[in-house]
Amino acid sequence: MGRHVRLLGILVWLWGALGGLVGVSMLLLADGALALSEQADSERLLLATGISAAVFASIGVFALLWGLVHIWTSALLHRRAGAGRVLMLGLGLVNILVFPFGTGLGVYAFWVLLTHEGRELFQVGGVPPSESALP
Repeated sequence: MGRHVRLLGILVWLWGALGGLVGVSMLLLADGALALSEQADSERLLLATGISAAVFASIGVFALLWGLVHIWTSALLHRRAGAGRVLMLGLGLVNILVFPFGTGLGVYAFWVLLTHEGRELFQVGGVPPSESALP
């Protein structure tokens, strides 16, 4: 089961990196919308670019935070911290709604972390990460 926890940590890190990439992209789109607002010649165009910039910036900040939380969770899973298990179960519940990749990640997280062996790895005195790594 240690191999599955390690793989889950890698997948969660990749999911977080993808979320961070989406966040940076949205922030760049917000910057582009703000640049267009400087050239707006009507009130309607100014309003549209302002709303677009606000929406893109909001999505970008949320995606960056979402990605950072996943990367932090990945580090906690690697250290076999109990908080990492609990946090991943919570994130997995939300990830199930992000079809199709988040759904797969959430189901895999539940399968790994809710089994008896997976639960034992995160208890005090469980198997340290160095002993559960692949040779």
